Amino acid sequence: MPGPVFRRGEAVELRTVEAEDAAFLASLVNDPQVRAGTAMTTPISEGDEREWIESAGDDGEVHLLACVDGDPVGIAGLNAPNESFGSVELGYQFAPDAWGNGYATDAARELCGYAFEARRFHKVYAKVYETNPASARVLEKVGFAEEGRHREEAFVDGEHVDIRRFGLLADEWAGGADSSTRST
Repeated sequence: MPGPVFRRGEAVELRTVEAEDAAFLASLVNDPQVRAGTAMTTPISEGDEREWIESAGDDGEVHLLACVDGDPVGIAGLNAPNESFGSVELGYQFAPDAWGNGYATDAARELCGYAFEARRFHKVYAKVYETNPASARVLEKVGFAEEGRHREEAFVDGEHVDIRRFGLLADEWAGGADSSTRST
């Protein structure tokens, strides 16, 4: 069962990840459609997910379960930040049956609000495989700009593909006060 609400968006609630969420997370990351858009290349067990949950946050990272009506539909988070640079990487994974509903966009927007408003980061960045244009659209809707490409950096489904890098600076953040009013 997902934990308490940490931030509330327009479409999703971002809740703390609990040990009981390990089965959902293992199912999510092992789904071939989800895995194709991420750097995960080996199977992950429920036990692996439990270990990850127990160690999460040790290095300043924040991962939250995205829920709709209390049910998990994905996970989104900020990976270990570079405190010296004031930057942090955004990542997210959503179940295929949740795609196309604006959940990833809402979760990404809420995490950017948290990163800029509560954590005072200067920059949030994200990496997307060129084979995942839907993820790039999520970032663009939130206000990210494409900053460059790492040519043939990733190996996905038997081929080398480009990784697109996106960034959003604190002074470009358009979330403003209205995004902070949605947090709980």
